[in-house]
Amino acid sequence: MTDSNDWRVTISLASGEHAERARRAVSEREVEEDVHRRLGRNIAVGAGDSEIFLYAGTEVAAREADRVAREVLAQDGIDAEFALQRWHPIEEEWESPDVALPRTEAEREAEHQRLDDAETAESLATGTAHWQARAELQSHRDAVALATKLQSEGHTVVRRWRFLVVGANNEDEARELAEHIRQEAPPGATVTAEAAGVRLPFIAF
Repeated sequence: MTDSNDWRVTISLASGEHAERARRAVSEREVEEDVHRRLGRNIAVGAGDSEIFLYAGTEVAAREADRVAREVLAQDGIDAEFALQRWHPIEEEWESPDVALPRTEAEREAEHQRLDDAETAESLATGTAHWQARAELQSHRDAVALATKLQSEGHTVVRRWRFLVVGANNEDEARELAEHIRQEAPPGATVTAEAAGVRLPFIAF
């Protein structure tokens, strides 16, 4: 049995009132326990404003959860739309099972490059950086000195006391930029590459 939850059933309800009724129905009828009893697989249940999410480690468990949930909601006369999705580790998004996962290293590299190209195109189109390198320095003085150096190299830097954020077009650029900052930063600095939490003006690096 796997502990991952790479499969998901998304149940979309027409209204918040239906969503609350559906959540109660799913909980009271114990969809999770029903699937575990039938398949020996665990189901995790989550909810949004008008959605319910059933997470599973396998396609078989997800489809069984889908079937049981349909039965439960139909018995209560609740209309809903169901979607089966699989987590795409490179896209880092929930996708339809029809979207093939890369199987070879060459396919994974090609998929990763496609994602980088898409992220770069989006950054260029919107004029914002969607990835960033983030640095935490030991002192305010260190942060000011490093920000000044990076700005002299043409980078757009957002500085907040002992923290620096520098924008990048895509994940690979963010990682390369983070490595560069590590080399430039004084000892004790913590540098990470991450999806942008703030939208920075785009600068071609």
